[in-house]
Amino acid sequence: MKTAALTDLAPGDRPREKLDRHGPAALGDNELMALVIGHGTAGRSGLAIATAVLGEVGGVRRLTRVSRARLSRIPGVGPAMASRIQAAIELGRRTLAPEVEERAQLLTSAQMAALLLPHHGAHPVERFGVVLLDTRMRLLRVQVVSVGTLDAAAADPREVFREATIAGAAFLVLFHNHPSGDPLPSRDDYALSRRLVAAGHILGIEVIDHLILADTRYYSMRDRDNSRWRE
Repeated sequence: MKTAALTDLAPGDRPREKLDRHGPAALGDNELMALVIGHGTAGRSGLAIATAVLGEVGGVRRLTRVSRARLSRIPGVGPAMASRIQAAIELGRRTLAPEVEERAQLLTSAQMAALLLPHHGAHPVERFGVVLLDTRMRLLRVQVVSVGTLDAAAADPREVFREATIAGAAFLVLFHNHPSGDPLPSRDDYALSRRLVAAGHILGIEVIDHLILADTRYYSMRDRDNSRWRE
């Protein structure tokens, strides 16, 4: 059976030709995805597969939360095509990430969020990590401590403060993402914050905020909850 291709479309409807004539902004989500996919399979064009992928995951904004395994199971995709899709998503993330100066000073939650959201704001499972800062609030490094499930990521104080001690950090900011897309903290999030704040007091490393990330939004416990998360 013949493999369907984008060249089977009328010239005016082919995504690549549309991009050449009008630019990428003129293409629909499925057409951009079709260019990433590149070719179809027996009986299905790349555009048909792209439309099926977006329909299966719930639209282009949901792609960041879909695992490679799930993409691979969509008819017509497979492991190699799923890898190309995930590579395109990661490239998109990196274009959004700000260029951070070496030892940049990070004083506000908005600065922290701008640093973290492109890389950690939208993932299919929770990631817990820390931003490590020196005595002048300058960035030492960002470290993911654990990767969990759809609704939880373990945060062992020993791992958190081991990383901080190795880096010589004076301050740290906790962060984790909510795969649900809702950045509001849970009771468990508050309990974890208080536990890590207490551990920091013992070790002389101050926990100055806990950011919860969700797509393009974030929740700063320091900004929104005053002292509740530290009690």
